[in-house]
Parts: sequence; C-alpha cells; structure tokens
Amino acid sequence: MDYLWTPWRYRYIADPTKDEGCVFCAALAAKDDAKTLIVFRGHKNFIILNRYPYTSGHVMVVPYVHSADLSACDSDTTAEMMTLAQRSQAALEKTYHPQGYNLGMNLGRAAGAGVTGHLHMHVLPRWSGDSNFMTVVGETRVEPEDLDTTYEKLRKTLA
Repeated sequence: MDYLWTPWRYRYIADPTKDEGCVFCAALAAKDDAKTLIVFRGHKNFIILNRYPYTSGHVMVVPYVHSADLSACDSDTTAEMMTLAQRSQAALEKTYHPQGYNLGMNLGRAAGAGVTGHLHMHVLPRWSGDSNFMTVVGETRVEPEDLDTTYEKLRKTLA
C-alpha cells in the first residue's frame, strides 16, 4: 500500500478550538462579489471560488443559511445545491476542459472540513498530473492562473 502524506493539512486538526468566524457569512455580508470571489448567486445557495484552490477553477456551492448539518437543510436548498454543482461542472467544462472532477463535502473537522460551521460542496476540475512533487514535497501549490482571472472567466460563463 502506498501512502500520500499531506503535512500542510495538519494545521486544520492541530487546533480544533480555533474559530475565526465564518468566511462564507462574511463574504455574503461584504456585498462585494468581486472582492469576496462570489461568482454566482442563486435563490438558496451561491457559488464562490476557493481562496486556496487545489486546481484552477476550484469552486464551492454554499447555502445562504449558516448550518454545519446537511440534514438540517430544506429540500429546496439541497436541490438547488445539486443544480448549482451541475451548473458549475458545465461552466468548468466550457472554460477549462478538465479531464475529470471531484465533487464532495467534508462535514466536521474530523472529516477534513476547513470551515466547520457552514457546510459547502466542493467542485474541482482535475487534470492528470495536477498533484505533483511541488504540492507533496514543497508544500506549495502551483496554479497557472490568478484568482481574479478565474473569477472573470467563471462569472461570465455562469451568468
């Protein structure tokens, strides 16, 4: 069996009591989508770029309601969440033509959630070789595109 070590993720589990407020609620309250990287607003959810992406185009679908519990969301919210995940995938396909996708949620610190109090679904475009030695050995991600460029591309495609 092979193991892939991810030491940069240790900071998420090292101090489980650290709470710096909710980044998603703060983004909504700022009412400046370009600054907070909100690329689309739906009725019950919004799509926001991940500030620390695994790949270019890494977005998250986030309910407006602050809740850590998926089962507490009403069916309209979860239905729109999936619809926006589909819409995100279509936009990423049109914009970046990736070779695959990761979609998922990490609910709770033990599951790897970086934001534990506000559930969200990741939608990541993937390419063969996008995880390389820089990430694993150098604890550095190499992104070919800055967030402002990604924001403009996806905002246009999702409009």
